[in-house]
Amino acid sequence: MLTSAQIKNIHAVLFDLDGTLLHTSPDLAAAAAEALAECGLPPVDAKLIENFVGKGIDVLLQRCLVHLGKPDHGPEFERFRESYMRHYERLNGTHATPYPGVFEGLNALRDLGLKLGVCTNKSRRFTDPLLERAGMKPYFALAVSGDTTAKKKPDAAPILYACQAFGFQPAEVLMVGDSANDAGAARAAGSPVLVVPYGYNEGEPVQNIDSDGIVADLAEVAALLLSVRGVRLQEL
Repeated sequence: MLTSAQIKNIHAVLFDLDGTLLHTSPDLAAAAAEALAECGLPPVDAKLIENFVGKGIDVLLQRCLVHLGKPDHGPEFERFRESYMRHYERLNGTHATPYPGVFEGLNALRDLGLKLGVCTNKSRRFTDPLLERAGMKPYFALAVSGDTTAKKKPDAAPILYACQAFGFQPAEVLMVGDSANDAGAARAAGSPVLVVPYGYNEGEPVQNIDSDGIVADLAEVAALLLSVRGVRLQEL
């Protein structure tokens, strides 16, 4: 787990979106189901689609096609992608729900005066509307999406972009995510990282992730950061 010295040095917190703040796989699965049907392709199990989440929409769609024995590039992929984008734009946020402890944690961290941001591999076309529909947008000073920088997580670029925007060094910005993509990006950037156990880690256990600790939820993240400042969550 993070040391007291590391925690005291944290001035901002970045959160992954899908699988950390919001349970979004029902939206993703619903859009995929409609796009597959429209393209004359067989259905893919919703739980399997959840395991495909993590590296952006294109990879999710490619994994669906490979699972069906179809080429993951070329005309068939492009038709599938166009259909998916259209359906997902309509369904984005329809079935998504916040995980337990999310708003409690966000409120506590905001009240503590920390800068908060989102760092996701989801494209900006879908990130901002989703945060708006979930009632989360006012909490965040910035949102770094999958197309904000040239490379996505697990590359360091999105986190370094956020650090520069915040005006803090990477060691002063905590990343909270649910996958090896989040942890890998944080490690590459030089930022501390905590992971939650309930999200989408491409079907792999979070215990195998190289992180600074596993926290039950965002409320525990807040309690951890508050504890070294002599404040209890109940006092806020």
